[in-house]
Amino acid sequence: MSASGGTKAIVAALAANLAIAVAKFVAFLFSGSSSMLAESVHSVADSGNQGLLLLGGKRAQREATPQHPFGYGRERYIYAFLVSIVLFSVGGMFAVYEGYEKIKHPHEIEHWYWPVGVLIFAIIAEAFSFRTAIKESNEVRGGLSWKEFVRRAKAPELPVVLLEDLGALVGLILALGGVGVALATGNGVWDGIGTLCIGVLLILIAIVLAAETKSLLLGEAAGTEDVEKIKTALVDGDAVTRIIHMRTLHLGPEELLVAAKIAVRHDDTADEVAASINAAEERIRAAVPIARVIYLEPDIYDETIAAGGVRPAQAPGGPDQ
Repeated sequence: MSASGGTKAIVAALAANLAIAVAKFVAFLFSGSSSMLAESVHSVADSGNQGLLLLGGKRAQREATPQHPFGYGRERYIYAFLVSIVLFSVGGMFAVYEGYEKIKHPHEIEHWYWPVGVLIFAIIAEAFSFRTAIKESNEVRGGLSWKEFVRRAKAPELPVVLLEDLGALVGLILALGGVGVALATGNGVWDGIGTLCIGVLLILIAIVLAAETKSLLLGEAAGTEDVEKIKTALVDGDAVTRIIHMRTLHLGPEELLVAAKIAVRHDDTADEVAASINAAEERIRAAVPIARVIYLEPDIYDETIAAGGVRPAQAPGGPDQ
């Protein structure tokens, strides 16, 4: 997995979640807090999620085969989508169920110092993991806002870890609040309410992750900046006079397919056209290194056909796209 895949952030999150899961489960055994049980299951689910992200990154590195000629780069999207499903089902739905049961059948929290101590420890550990994810993300997000980064990132791992860690931190605060109010009032219903809020939070995060990774699975084009770089690199004003139309598609986070119909001079020989295409491919790869699969179709641009075709986009010399 490349650096942009956020391996360091995933490993940090995995280590934090494994330690936290054990601590939370011990606290649940001693205190009987449903918030602690929900949070321990949440941490176990998060640990599994980080394992899925690491597995997806490893499998995505496999070489292309005749059956999969464009490689396995999209496996990273598939495993990120699986993370959203696990977060929704194992984390969110379990917490909602546990919160509902605790509200219906409340009981007093025993040995309060266990859940409170573990929650404080977990907040510190999750804050460290979240800080690592933020640091890794800052190296690749450029001038994008956090919302834009989550929506536009082509490598799914960092947005997934960021949202998971954010959800974990907020969930821990909710759990601490639920336990605190339950202890202050002597009413275990508040522990159930905190658990229910954790479940709703995890479900909302899972829905956001599912929506974003679904878009990647369907196939996203290159970002606006990369598209402009490719267009600039394609047209040299001499051999390639203009782009008739162009399509881009991410085959994986670090692999881009570029297909374009380009206008060449009508009196160029076949050798000259072939040389022009080869030169254009080199310029594209120099401008956008992840553009590894490039298909260029030469054509003669005809303004009359382009302007008068029934479907100009599909006619020879159709308009730029």
